[in-house]
Amino acid sequence: MPQAGAYHHGDLRAACLRAARELLEEDGSSGLSLRAVARRAGVSPTAPYRHYADRDALVSAVAAQGYEELAGYLDAAHPSPSTPDDLAAVAVAYVRFALDHPPLFRVMFAEPCDPSSEERVKATAVISEYVRGIVHRAFPGVAPDALSTTVWALVHGLAFLHLDGKLDASTPEVVDTQVRAAVHALFTASTTLAGTAAAPSEPAK
Repeated sequence: MPQAGAYHHGDLRAACLRAARELLEEDGSSGLSLRAVARRAGVSPTAPYRHYADRDALVSAVAAQGYEELAGYLDAAHPSPSTPDDLAAVAVAYVRFALDHPPLFRVMFAEPCDPSSEERVKATAVISEYVRGIVHRAFPGVAPDALSTTVWALVHGLAFLHLDGKLDASTPEVVDTQVRAAVHALFTASTTLAGTAAAPSEPAK
């Protein structure tokens, strides 16, 4: 284990984040505290307070890092998604991220975080704008705000249903099939409703 004072100026924040991630993977969010992080990083008990005012600030920093990694997953699934099939692939990647990193995903979305954290707010906005952009390109004739919220809610719900064992997550193939089917069902319903709304009504007889 590193000795106290082993991290020179500029490394402390990164060392604390690494320690927090290790503790998170081992014990879940219950094991996260500034004192535990200091002990794992091999620094004095007060050292983490130079960068994190309290536990909420630490959790927010971990969550922000998670959002950045999630964005990487989504981009790797399809760098320029523009069709419903592309979006389905991105949805699968979102759920896969949750299953690959359960403790981190729960901290990102199920653990209260400091709402004043500029880093976390910025990272969350990146994901939100990413989803909005996909929806706008895949469905240019549909209001992107409402549909992107619906899409994110669906995919996020699927992630937690798989994560909590409510849906079968036994193999990647099973997850892929379930997520794609749900996303395509949503778009089929959206297209049908949009077509119905646009169709001229028959005159009363």
